[in-house]
Amino acid sequence: MAEACQVRPVEAVDLERIGAIQALCPGASRWQPQEYLRYSTFVAEIRGEVVGFLVYMQVVPGEYEILNVAVHPAWRRRGVASALLQRVLSSHAGTFFLEVRASNWAAISLYRRSGFKVAGRRTDYYTAPVEDAVVMKFHSC
Repeated sequence: MAEACQVRPVEAVDLERIGAIQALCPGASRWQPQEYLRYSTFVAEIRGEVVGFLVYMQVVPGEYEILNVAVHPAWRRRGVASALLQRVLSSHAGTFFLEVRASNWAAISLYRRSGFKVAGRRTDYYTAPVEDAVVMKFHSC
């Protein structure tokens, strides 16, 4: 990435920008921005502008689920999603899971580069359009 990306916990002032990024990313989950305050959410900033976010939750001690990752289209393929993932994966020891659309090869490739392995598949998991989910797993020490 050519520019420095700062990853930090979300703040209420970030919610409008998160909503705008989410609206530009058809593959991202559709949540009300206020919901991101209920979970562990990080934002990526470049030059003081929020350009991406990642939300996850602890399911049980030592197990986490990544719920949503989105990067503004103008900032994709510049290491923003990788920086978000590295921050979260290095913050906790344990196992991380996520689901991704089977057709989302860019995301699957990103997750594999980050150390995730395919753990399974959920048939017809997504709607609009109906599509399988690839379940991926990462273990952190």
